[in-house]
Amino acid sequence: MKVENFLETAESLWPARLAEDWDRPGLSIGSPKAALERVLLSVDFTEEVLAEAISVSAQLVFTHHPFLLKGVSAVSEDTRKGDLIAKAVRAGVAVFSAHTNADVVEDGVSDVLAKALGLEEVRPLVTTEAGIGHGRIGLLPAGSTIGSLVASLNSTLPQTLRGVSSTAPADLEISRVALCGGAGDSFIDAAIAEGSDVFVTSDLRHHIAQEAAIALIDVSHWASESLWLETAANQLRSYLGQIEFVVSSVNTDPWIFNQGSKTQ
Repeated sequence: MKVENFLETAESLWPARLAEDWDRPGLSIGSPKAALERVLLSVDFTEEVLAEAISVSAQLVFTHHPFLLKGVSAVSEDTRKGDLIAKAVRAGVAVFSAHTNADVVEDGVSDVLAKALGLEEVRPLVTTEAGIGHGRIGLLPAGSTIGSLVASLNSTLPQTLRGVSSTAPADLEISRVALCGGAGDSFIDAAIAEGSDVFVTSDLRHHIAQEAAIALIDVSHWASESLWLETAANQLRSYLGQIEFVVSSVNTDPWIFNQGSKTQ
């Protein structure tokens, strides 16, 4: 098998046309003609992920986040990205991503998170096509609270230093939950318009959280997207049985130390 065989299957699962205009999914490092036997899946492409790819003899790293999302004017090896690109090329490791095009589809990032939390009657929060769209919205059983949802998130998501935080008290009763894996503060108004009791997402800023007219729950960006990796791997396995797909064991959440946090 070759990288191009993987690219064809990835396009059928996560069509590039579904990506946002600003997004840059696809093959960012490597040749479509290169031989491919093993793929490592990760949320991010980092030094540690590349080392893992080399250790498991993967010829391609499939990430959620595009490695070259923002404009790069130089890839000299005295820059962080340039150094990592050079190391990947020398090791024969290609890098591919599916980003917002993997956010919006069925069994995409937000869909997987919603199902893992046990939401019922799940549908896109912001529909872009039939059955496709950003975020998800669904229902929890009667008697659910902010506290029970936070506990569910804490047990469902991989553990990170910053854990799970809420702007609302634990005893607040909730039913309709909106969510967006990754950074989704741009969908807060949509969550409110759909009558949600709470919105779950990542990377919430101080003033946005303070001023939002809805209860918010903030989770790790990496953790909220990492659940999707195994689903993506299983989808790829069903089409490309000759290629081995391995989900990375590397936690790429950037926060590794804290001190003095407390619960009010």
